Amino acid sequence: MAIALFCGIVFLTLVITYFAAKKTNNASDFYTAGGGLKGWQNGMAIAGDYMSAASFLGIAGTIALAGFDGFFYSIGFLVAYLVVLYLVAEPLRNLGKYTVADMIAARFSDKKVRGVAALNTISISIFYMIAQLVGAGALIKLLLGIDYTTSVLIVGVLMTIYVVFGGMHATSWVQITKAVLLMAGTFVISIIVFAKFDFSVAVMFDHMKTATPLGEAFLNPGNKYKVPLETISLNLALVLGTAGLPHILTRFFTVKDAPTARSSVVYATWIIGMFYIMTIFLGFGAAAFVGAEGITAVDKGGNMAAPLLAKALGGDLLFAFVSAVAFATILAVVTGLVLAAASAFAHDFYGQIVRRGQATEKEQLRTARWASIGVSVLSIILALFAQKLNVAFLVSLAFAVAAAANLPVILFTVFWKRFNTTGAVTGMLVGLFSTVILVAIGPNVWSPEVGKAILVGEPLFSMANPGIISIPLGFIAAYAGTLLSSSKDEVKYREIVVKANTGV
Repeated sequence: MAIALFCGIVFLTLVITYFAAKKTNNASDFYTAGGGLKGWQNGMAIAGDYMSAASFLGIAGTIALAGFDGFFYSIGFLVAYLVVLYLVAEPLRNLGKYTVADMIAARFSDKKVRGVAALNTISISIFYMIAQLVGAGALIKLLLGIDYTTSVLIVGVLMTIYVVFGGMHATSWVQITKAVLLMAGTFVISIIVFAKFDFSVAVMFDHMKTATPLGEAFLNPGNKYKVPLETISLNLALVLGTAGLPHILTRFFTVKDAPTARSSVVYATWIIGMFYIMTIFLGFGAAAFVGAEGITAVDKGGNMAAPLLAKALGGDLLFAFVSAVAFATILAVVTGLVLAAASAFAHDFYGQIVRRGQATEKEQLRTARWASIGVSVLSIILALFAQKLNVAFLVSLAFAVAAAANLPVILFTVFWKRFNTTGAVTGMLVGLFSTVILVAIGPNVWSPEVGKAILVGEPLFSMANPGIISIPLGFIAAYAGTLLSSSKDEVKYREIVVKANTGV
């Protein structure tokens, strides 16, 4: 049964790719589906892109094992869309064409700006993709008994096929299909869990006070994040990071105009909001009916809490369905990430920097497809070394890079008249490298206990998520770089203000 549902998901997505490939005839089709998606379609695709393995697998596991602290992810991921809605969606759609770098280059024509913006896109996409592949490896290992390495390779091959042949058309419809399946699966589990508590929130919360080894502390913050600054840092990254995630931002180029981009954010926010409310039932249900020992026995990071809960409540049928849905979740997100990274390389590096805007449609398509293969191979190799890390944590790192490296430049490009090329380059580079360096010397890479992190040793930086330091550094670097440079272009800024707000 599990194998049948698993193969059914793969077959369905390959059929979508087959029909999408017939519509992918030029660069615009490959990068943005020709800008032809309706608001509700793009909203569902955004939700499908956003509700990742971190949401379905990582958050459920973190709530089950750490209680209230796991819900920080749900809150942060949802509130982030207010930043996207009010500050980013419309200016991005009005100024850009295919990539985030297009939007920044609308004001700064210097090739350095476009190159660094493309570098950020590729870096963030790979960080995020590692998380999805780790979740995929653990899931398929549990579902089919296939070892982790083979599982990651299966997902890697499939995601490459979707992007190379179907482009944004295939990516969008795989994400829409996945959003429907994920919401249905999560709703069914939530109703079953809620029924176990007589459909009473009060009964559920009372039960959770004694259902786990944490006791009453399960419902209070501080079980996972004991240092207040650590909690603030995580939430800063989650709330501000979405507005800098390239695979989410490129979705705004798939609609015809800025009002449609705004409406798609509203649709996405409603869908995502309902989903994150249901993560409470997933986490509480897993803690109550599977137990912390049962969850960690299968996966120490807690990533298999939701499928194990499905098995405890509905037997093999529900377990197989939920596992297949989780697999579809991973496939949908990784295709969006591969496409974002490949677009940055093919359109920004090759098309605009190497070929100086003279690349033909055929050249761009060929380069984008080869870039997709390259990004996939690199991500698979990195994922093989990150097997033991919780996927929600890995995604939070991608959010920290996005918030520190992309968001300051996006906001200053639209809202600050004095902002210039030096500030843009400085802000992006400092945001990117400060986050990566702090992670590289932090407790998720180094630990004195064997098996707790990638390497054995004392971490030089104590915080798991560096957002509270790297995000302000990104803004300060963009500000300082601007003030230390004498270049000004206020005429160009006036053009940007009109275009960003009106599309004219």
